[in-house]
Amino acid sequence: MALQVGIDVGGTFTDAVAVLDGRAVRGKAFSTKDVTTGILGALAVLQERAGMSEEEFYPAVDRFVLGNTIVTNAVDEQKYATVALLTTQGFRDTMRIARSARTDERDPHKMLPPPSIVERGRVIEVAERVDAHGEVLVPLRQEAIAAAVDTALATGAEAIAVCLLWSFRNPAHEQAIGRYLREHHPDVPFTLSSSLTPVYREYERMVTTALDAAVKPLVASHFDHLAEELRARGLRARVQIMQVHGGFLSVEETSKAPISMFNSGPVGGVTGARLLGQQLGRRRVLTADMGGTSLDAAAIMDDEFRLLPRAEIGGLPTSLTVVDIETIGAGGGSAAWVDGRGLLRVGPHSTGSTPGPACYGKGGTRPAVTDAALVLGLINPGYYLGGTVELHEDLAREALRAHVAEPLGLTEDAAAEGVYRLATSQMANALRKITVNRGHDPREFTLVGFGGACGLFAASIAAEIGVSELVIPRNAAVFSAYGLMHADSVFSAVRTSPWTMRQPAADLDREFQALERRARAWFDAEGIPEDRRELYREADMKFVGQIFEVTTRLKGGTFTEADKDELRARFIADYETEFGAGTAWTETDILLVNSRVRAVGRSDVQQVRQIVEADGESHTLLRRTILEPATGARTEVEVHRGFAALARAKGPCLLEEPDTTVYVPTGATVELTGAGHFLIRLQPSV
Repeated sequence: MALQVGIDVGGTFTDAVAVLDGRAVRGKAFSTKDVTTGILGALAVLQERAGMSEEEFYPAVDRFVLGNTIVTNAVDEQKYATVALLTTQGFRDTMRIARSARTDERDPHKMLPPPSIVERGRVIEVAERVDAHGEVLVPLRQEAIAAAVDTALATGAEAIAVCLLWSFRNPAHEQAIGRYLREHHPDVPFTLSSSLTPVYREYERMVTTALDAAVKPLVASHFDHLAEELRARGLRARVQIMQVHGGFLSVEETSKAPISMFNSGPVGGVTGARLLGQQLGRRRVLTADMGGTSLDAAAIMDDEFRLLPRAEIGGLPTSLTVVDIETIGAGGGSAAWVDGRGLLRVGPHSTGSTPGPACYGKGGTRPAVTDAALVLGLINPGYYLGGTVELHEDLAREALRAHVAEPLGLTEDAAAEGVYRLATSQMANALRKITVNRGHDPREFTLVGFGGACGLFAASIAAEIGVSELVIPRNAAVFSAYGLMHADSVFSAVRTSPWTMRQPAADLDREFQALERRARAWFDAEGIPEDRRELYREADMKFVGQIFEVTTRLKGGTFTEADKDELRARFIADYETEFGAGTAWTETDILLVNSRVRAVGRSDVQQVRQIVEADGESHTLLRRTILEPATGARTEVEVHRGFAALARAKGPCLLEEPDTTVYVPTGATVELTGAGHFLIRLQPSV
């Protein structure tokens, strides 16, 4: 028996999928603050639906993959462990100076300083200095290390970040501080910038290092608890964690750099959507992952999702490379409210799972998007999560009346319609940012909508941005968890190694060979078989005189003098793909700044023969009156359960699944794909 498990911990729900001998079983539970309880709850649902006892289930798991929100929540809420920063003497205020006060905001009242990770009193200067060539100008003495560490710990620091000037050229001083901490303070977690992100740009490197150190104690406490509970239940498989760059690392590797777990759950959904696009023969795919807390959007072109260098995390620029995902606070639990100007707002604040939307009946009094959908009739209050959670329409109406309808002088129905339309518009704008704003026509894409709430909004979002075809996966409510199981293991080794075309090709090849040795050592440590190993050489390059770089992939094998022209041509093509035809500054020299090797261990996932729990379905036809959002008219619609037995219908209608509902508007058609997913085609816009 082969059993593989994927878990996606969201802000409201924890989703789980098990693939058992080619059959997919799905489960869902409310997320919890301690994370572990929610994971165990979702696993209990899987275990029950797989028809196994606890003693049978856990020991049988041979692959366990996890995407989670531990780091994302800490960053979003700015709830960090107390961290001290050790830096070169004279550079204490690097993070306070930042990149000046300029931001994208036009309102001067919103041009605030960047969020603080480390209090100024916990920034400790160390007497040392290395120059830009890696030569030691001021030696670092043992007594200076001891004094700096003692001062840092005296401030109450729970973790220490170390970011010294030019340490990516010569890491000896940072390594000396690391040895001292391991020897004298083995219980204090720390992060060395030269190990985490050995690249130039002092500010971004310092931010990344400080963030990593600030979340290390939080991650350790969560993972220790989770590992203990899983071992107690008999799990023997290694737990793998999704990373921000779109691949897995083991728990052991992740604990060395936990900041790389930021946004790890949504990455699973993008991975699953790429696989689905390949299966359907769609090379341009937009993803919309709408859960209880947020909407995460991404674009996939030619089977590749975009990797974004120098990602912004928590309002701070970092040196991390991440999957390009646009996130907004618009989910089923996003609160609807009226601001001081008398304008309706939706999000970014969420009601979460506790107390949740008012209709949950858990004491929540603020209306959420789910309350609006319930009042519109799009959700069946007796069939939410397959009837396991009862919803209360009277509480939803009361919340909308008190907080939206009365302040705006509207009826409850009009208030619900307004909340729905505003949430839809905000989500459509997120998709425009990753298409129109980057020179792509959304009409050329297929939209893949998933997450428990997206089925109610996907068609409306698609219509607003001009997309005529959308797919709702049959396992939409747990699709990110499903996608996690199909992601690869990925390790990235990077180093700043300035090089120009005038230098010998052998110099650059030596840098890549050194990085490849690190990658092969990782392959060996992770136990990845030879036939599933792939290595890619990449370079961050720019025209001399420019500030930022574009990443270009090199061909495999030894880099020779004969390869220089091809590398130049590849960079120019990548540059113009990013910024437009004719924008390349071809008259000037090209500077290669960072060398990078991406090591990929291809996943070995069971082929899923069946994506629902039952072998057969019987079709049930119901009728319900809804307030259709697209027209504003009260309409009686057909409600289909067991749609696979019907396979085709015309809108307006609703498809009720145990863990999600799909809204098909007037004029649209819906049919089942060969793999059992919902394919919706909209009327083309005039």
